[in-house]
Amino acid sequence: MNPLELARAEPGPAFTVTLDGREIEALPGQTVAAALWTAGITSWRSTRGEGRPRGIFCGIGVCFDCLVTVNDRPNQRACLAPLRPGDAIRTQEGTGHHG
Repeated sequence: MNPLELARAEPGPAFTVTLDGREIEALPGQTVAAALWTAGITSWRSTRGEGRPRGIFCGIGVCFDCLVTVNDRPNQRACLAPLRPGDAIRTQEGTGHHG
């Protein structure tokens, strides 16, 4: 069963954001992580040095595994960052700062 049906949720109309240029559908009130998970994307950052994939780990903003760049602002925690229509999300490598 669809979780929205189970909770009898009636969110507002969906809108579009992008992840590395790919269009992703999001719902009002969703975080970056929630929209990415809904789209089947579970990893969106790689670690410095070894390039290991990362996504959600704690889900409450404590661990910093889920960092993404949102609208050119690096190091945003995907589990806490609310989405707005047209947001541009980029996967992040390491600290997200480019030299």
